[in-house]
Amino acid sequence: MHTYQAAENALKDKVILITGAGDGIGRVAAITYAKYGATVILLGKTTNKLECVYDEIVNAGYPKPAIVPMDFKGATKQNYRDLAATIEYQFGRLDGLLNNAGILGSLGPLEHFCSSTFENIMKVNVTAQAMITKALFPVLRKSDNASIVFTSSGVGRKGREFWGPYAISKFAVEGMMQTWACEVGKTNIRINCINPGATRTSMRAAAYPGEDRDTLATPEDLMPTYLYLMSDDSSEVNGESLDAQEKSNTNSLN
Repeated sequence: MHTYQAAENALKDKVILITGAGDGIGRVAAITYAKYGATVILLGKTTNKLECVYDEIVNAGYPKPAIVPMDFKGATKQNYRDLAATIEYQFGRLDGLLNNAGILGSLGPLEHFCSSTFENIMKVNVTAQAMITKALFPVLRKSDNASIVFTSSGVGRKGREFWGPYAISKFAVEGMMQTWACEVGKTNIRINCINPGATRTSMRAAAYPGEDRDTLATPEDLMPTYLYLMSDDSSEVNGESLDAQEKSNTNSLN
């Protein structure tokens, strides 16, 4: 695990948007960011899940969050523009973007993939990540020190049989991060990836239904890496793909 120890106010007064914030790693990241002082914007497709996270944050006494229901499968360019305009109006800037939302699809030989499944995975895991990031660049530029974090995977670094469209989408995410990181250079924005590794999430359970979940890291175990890349302590880190777990446990789906 990453050994970063965040100060209690490491994210004080920061405004951070988390996609896929209703469950799994996104949920825990949102609560953790709020705990360390951030005002978090919870984005996801299932409103009742977002409301549960909202309640957890408010009941803990952390800064009051905001909720944005959005399904990436049907999201349009105008939806993303409206989101950026709303954030600028309500907060004046955006200090962090965690691109965490993603779908697995079905596992099997690449030769047998379903075209509609492939299109949905690429829409959610790649196109939506690019579109929302592009739309939010103007409000990210208004931050003194902004961080964009994409979610990678071990199967997006080295090809493996049967992971098909999901693996292809994560290779694309790694390439997108590297390209954008080169373009932002020495600006106020930095862009990196996190590979969560094998983690106790519903997506992992769908991929490995017979696995003993008690042997896996929890989303809470990964938070030092997520805190590090959102804090100003990582202001000089750009274009990197970090492992949230030891390498022996990073080659599998989060």
